[in-house]
Amino acid sequence: MILKNLFLQGIFPFDGAGLEKPVPIHSQLSRYVPDGVINQTLYFRGGNSSAELITVVLMRDGIPMRYFPIGAKGHVHVPLRVVEDIEGGSLIELRLLADTGVSGSVVVDLGMVEH
Repeated sequence: MILKNLFLQGIFPFDGAGLEKPVPIHSQLSRYVPDGVINQTLYFRGGNSSAELITVVLMRDGIPMRYFPIGAKGHVHVPLRVVEDIEGGSLIELRLLADTGVSGSVVVDLGMVEH
């Protein structure tokens, strides 16, 4: 079995659009899992420059899988102990929840493997 390490990462500005629906952060924070491949997310690291709580949401095919709240001017590291197989043909993406009017930058680092 050949493993391939993958990362969705970067620093991105954001403007909060409400807490009801996760909005895309940036097009670089999505990954289409190729057919015949299994993806597993292993960890999430994040930082928040704003003065309010934000939440980064890991989505699979438009459905929330995991929520990663990040405190005001804070950071988080979450090693995922429950690792799920994400089948080929799935779209993985990171989206954001933040109150309307909240703005800042979010730092994200999602570590994955595919085999």
